[in-house]
Amino acid sequence: MHHFLCAEDIKLLTAYERTSSGFKRCSVVDAAAGSVHMGVGLCALDAGGRIDSHIHSFEESFFVLAGEPTLILDGRGYPLVPGACGLIPVGVPHAWEGSGKVASRWIDMMAPQPRPEGAATDTFFLGPAAGYQRMALDIRDPRSRHLFRMAEGDIVLDNLKAGAGVDAPTVSASMSTALLAYSGIALKMLVDQRLDAQLSSMFMVEYQPGGVAQPHDHPMEESYIILDGEVEAVADDVRYTLRAGDVFWTGVGCIHAFYNTSGRTVRWLETQSPQLPARHGYRFDRDWDYLREKIAAEAAAAGA
Repeated sequence: MHHFLCAEDIKLLTAYERTSSGFKRCSVVDAAAGSVHMGVGLCALDAGGRIDSHIHSFEESFFVLAGEPTLILDGRGYPLVPGACGLIPVGVPHAWEGSGKVASRWIDMMAPQPRPEGAATDTFFLGPAAGYQRMALDIRDPRSRHLFRMAEGDIVLDNLKAGAGVDAPTVSASMSTALLAYSGIALKMLVDQRLDAQLSSMFMVEYQPGGVAQPHDHPMEESYIILDGEVEAVADDVRYTLRAGDVFWTGVGCIHAFYNTSGRTVRWLETQSPQLPARHGYRFDRDWDYLREKIAAEAAAAGA
């Protein structure tokens, strides 16, 4: 099972009407798309808008696309910028405020999937945010343990060939913050267990011209929000051309593949839920086709 949503069909509507001001959201992956594990949405907050303090019974991760919203988390108000991302753990009060200058947009990812209207309550509002300490986002500060920011250079492989100085303005270099590169693909983890995510993950993907992911499936769901460029995608033997603003989703067991035939780099934000298991997270058709052919050849040789 899979789902495709064209950018032009995404319509943001007023959300949390009684407990927010100037906030709109469009759910782009949910039960209506076939998902059972995740809720993904595009959010917009006016310059002077707000979302009152509230608690979820699910974890929420986010990635800021535009503007300068302030996230109020753990009693601190963090002014964010594009590329900022993070995790709001289960049961932690949080709120959002507009910058007062420009409107903001971000992607949110919720797991487990939010309950439908009329079901048991999973979001609890506490009233307007008050009494918080304003603090610049400093990803080297251990108190920012749930937050991160991806700079443009973080996904450029050549930038990682030289050692980083002890005073470099970034997180300490380690395998947990590494850039993964393979088959013309660069992958940068944004939100995972490093930020205390337990039920989902979020990462940035970039395909170079000619980059390819051969047909495969997973024991978890994935969503893909195209940010720049275009890519050919195949799911359940149906082919699509995905462009900036489009949303794609694949369910458990959906055989899918990606081919960058555009001649330019393509980038998207990807989410997974549940998290990728330690083993057997990928099942590539070509590996099992190889085994089938090998078994057939061995049988033929034995019978000769």
